[in-house]
Amino acid sequence: MRDFLPADKARRERVLAVIRERYRAHGFDEIETPVVEEYDRLHAGVGGDNEKLSFSILRRGLDAEKIRDAAEDPAALSDLGLRYDLTVPLARFYATNRGQLPGVFRAIQIGPVWRAERPQKGRYRQFVQCDIDIIGDESARAEAELITASLDTIDALGLEGGTVRVNDRRALEWMLDSFGFTADERPGVLITIDKLDKIGPDGVATELRERQATASAVDAFEAFLKRPQTLEHNPYGERQIRKALPEGAPDELIAHLVGLGEAVVAARPDAGEPPLQYDPFLVRGMGYYTGTIFELAHPSVSYSLGGGGRYDGMIGRFLSQQVPAVGFSIGFERIVDLVAEREADAAASIVLVHDKDVPVPELLTHKAALLRGTAARVRLERRPKNLHALLERSAADGYTGFATVSAGQEAGTLEVKPLG
Repeated sequence: MRDFLPADKARRERVLAVIRERYRAHGFDEIETPVVEEYDRLHAGVGGDNEKLSFSILRRGLDAEKIRDAAEDPAALSDLGLRYDLTVPLARFYATNRGQLPGVFRAIQIGPVWRAERPQKGRYRQFVQCDIDIIGDESARAEAELITASLDTIDALGLEGGTVRVNDRRALEWMLDSFGFTADERPGVLITIDKLDKIGPDGVATELRERQATASAVDAFEAFLKRPQTLEHNPYGERQIRKALPEGAPDELIAHLVGLGEAVVAARPDAGEPPLQYDPFLVRGMGYYTGTIFELAHPSVSYSLGGGGRYDGMIGRFLSQQVPAVGFSIGFERIVDLVAEREADAAASIVLVHDKDVPVPELLTHKAALLRGTAARVRLERRPKNLHALLERSAADGYTGFATVSAGQEAGTLEVKPLG
């Protein structure tokens, strides 16, 4: 968990403002949910490994004896927990407030989440997630809206050139079934497949054999991974999707994926290269995904900048009927470090350095004059013995200029000089 100095906080808020503005431009409405959810809801078996990383809250009123007696059962000690993502709270929110929401609900959720990660570089126990979700639409239009809004958002942040890798959990399950993997061994097989980019086909085959997966299925899968392939200029289309899957893939799945690509391309006619890439081995680890899944990539980094997918079964856990749902989460902590400082964001932030004897009314008059002019932000500072140190600190805080004022100086006569 981290503290943020003023310049860092201002930078984060500028990025969040762009994200909110672009999401709202695409028809999404922001909601807010509590940071605390019921323990049983957070441990309902839909959060994958994140459930193991959740922070639990001790029941109120427990004495030492009760804690000792219940030590072997965490659920007996805790009835609440900090949210580890924003999707589980959204499902509960929708079930609770459904009567006041439209039939197709487009939600923005931006806020902190908590996971008990081991301290290491790039792993935080508290971090911000930026989610958009569409509830009540089972068509590919919902996925296309999410992808289009997310690509538009990173473009607005100056990260043009992003692409989205797409797969479908149903296609993945069909592929594993076609090779001969049993239903019981598929969860472990998916964990190994998810490492394909890191360990390669040989590493995947070796690990599957170590898992004692069905030998004939491993052989067939290994042969498929090592089959000769020709490069395609267009990474997403019916021809490319069929070539990426074993023969006999269900036509309805192919049609769904193709339709999604056509919708996104139509929405971004000036984007240049197709923004989608079909990846038959994209897994996404969350246990609640039921259909289309996707990850956001950018050529400047090797890791993903976000992702999501369809989770049609989750809301049904809280209602007596199933409700389709799909979401996309931008990795805010990863993106904020990539966004370049823009001149428009930092312009006209002025430190007004004054002598000790300048009367307060004069100071406020000068400050008001600057704010009525081009200054978006003015901070008053008494002149110290070491002016250079003050100006250095002000520049680090995001200020771009300074002016000095003496007693009796007329308003409008200040000379603003650049910092740095």
